[in-house]
Amino acid sequence: MTNKIEFTESAKKEIQRVISTQVKGLYFRIRVQGGGCSGFKYTFTFDDKINPNDTLFEKAIIDNSSLKIIDGSIVDFKKELIGNSFVINNPKASSSCGCGMSFSV
Repeated sequence: MTNKIEFTESAKKEIQRVISTQVKGLYFRIRVQGGGCSGFKYTFTFDDKINPNDTLFEKAIIDNSSLKIIDGSIVDFKKELIGNSFVINNPKASSSCGCGMSFSV
């Protein structure tokens, strides 16, 4: 595993912005969980600690299980007419649903 995740400038700025608005939560946590309409889904939360099985990417943390699934991905933040959201371009995803938050590998 290369543990390579790229964050666009837009994603980095938005992570810094949302962390600065939190009373509790020094880090932006990205996690992959089972569920969603395609098998897996991305979740984004805040955390105030780094666990032993986490990898730190500036102010974002990803647990090792999730990192295995999204290793090699690009994390972006998009502003669109329908709303703003974090988007993960995952080269391991074989398919995804229309919302872009659920995928299969």
